[in-house]
Amino acid sequence: MENEKCCESCGMPMGETDEMYGLEANGSKSADWCKFCYENGAFTQPDLTLAEQIAQCTELMVNEFGFERADALLQCQEGLPTLKRWKTAA
Repeated sequence: MENEKCCESCGMPMGETDEMYGLEANGSKSADWCKFCYENGAFTQPDLTLAEQIAQCTELMVNEFGFERADALLQCQEGLPTLKRWKTAA
């Protein structure tokens, strides 16, 4: 699973099928972004900050996937700044 393609904004695993991938303006599959972060060739939350992304992803991991809050927060704080969208924002 380590090599599984993940969204370069939120870190969500996108799997092998096109279902989870965002779409470019021309309707083609985005190579880097999931459908929750990217659609029609643009970010769904263009003004989102890294801190806001960490908060959103932490809440999702706790509420939807049952992570302990401290573990989810640590994973987000360590992982998200390494993703393509946030490398220059950190």
